[in-house]
Amino acid sequence: MSLFARIRLVTFVLLMLGIVAAPVCGQKLGPDGAPNPDASVVNQRTLLEQAPRVEGRIDIPDVKASVLMQPAGRTWEYFHEVLLHWGGAIVILGMGALLALAYLILGRIRIAAGRSGQKVLRFRAFERFSHWLTAASFVILGLTGLNITFGKILLMPIVGPEIFSDVSQIAKYLHNFTSFAFMIGLVLIMVIFFRDNLPARVDVEWVKQGGGFTESRHAPAGRFNLGEKMVYWLSVTAGLALSVSGFMLLFPFYRTNVADIQLAQVAHAVIAVLFIALILAHIYIGTLGMEGAFEAMGTGEVDLNWAREHHDHWLAEGLGRETNRGAPAE
Repeated sequence: MSLFARIRLVTFVLLMLGIVAAPVCGQKLGPDGAPNPDASVVNQRTLLEQAPRVEGRIDIPDVKASVLMQPAGRTWEYFHEVLLHWGGAIVILGMGALLALAYLILGRIRIAAGRSGQKVLRFRAFERFSHWLTAASFVILGLTGLNITFGKILLMPIVGPEIFSDVSQIAKYLHNFTSFAFMIGLVLIMVIFFRDNLPARVDVEWVKQGGGFTESRHAPAGRFNLGEKMVYWLSVTAGLALSVSGFMLLFPFYRTNVADIQLAQVAHAVIAVLFIALILAHIYIGTLGMEGAFEAMGTGEVDLNWAREHHDHWLAEGLGRETNRGAPAE
């Protein structure tokens, strides 16, 4: 064999040995000296810490389908299955306990002068319709929403999974469609009662006199006192927030992604729980808490003494208008 042929053979052998040995030499060895195939691979925890979610590439228009893994979903699940259960129970049951305590301490606020037998028109028919439309739809939304949150814990063990599934499906449809009636009522209430719920100077005096919860002091007020005005503004704000977040949940992924929907669900649930607690207090004051208050929205008329004790400025303005209307023209 010539020298040139031998050089070519040696070069070929060395080249082949290099190709075979390269992958082995490139692997990092473990503690036992054996190759570690995962040494150069990023582990799952590190990968998830680098980005809120892991996405791939897709060719279809549904962009959300590219999300392979979203660790934030575990946080949302913990909120929905743990924090919301405990927080919602504490807020709602806590409000119930506070109202029961208030009833035991204060009792029912009676009409101090007794009933006069004379009636004063407080709310017209359309005003009462707007109130009851909003109230009835809110009760349906509240009960069906509570079923979504607490149904698996409270109702399913009693009726069983099959009946609970049927009830929950009906409740979900009721929740979705009743929301439109609630929004209509909310808009009507916003427009009808907006002017009467603006801040006024008499509100300061109402606070100074204890808001009418002490028998020894008279708290002056217009058509609505400061407490009722606060309920109005809190209800309008919460109602609007629930409507916006509810629309996002009714029409998911319309210019939103998975994270936006999760945030909307969290906001919807938290605001709804607080709103339910607020309305429980409103219902209590309008029924058990104060004599004669329910008649305002029940029949639209209130006793003259009730109006004089709780809304004297409004009563005086109304009587003044009636006097002027009945005065003979000069």
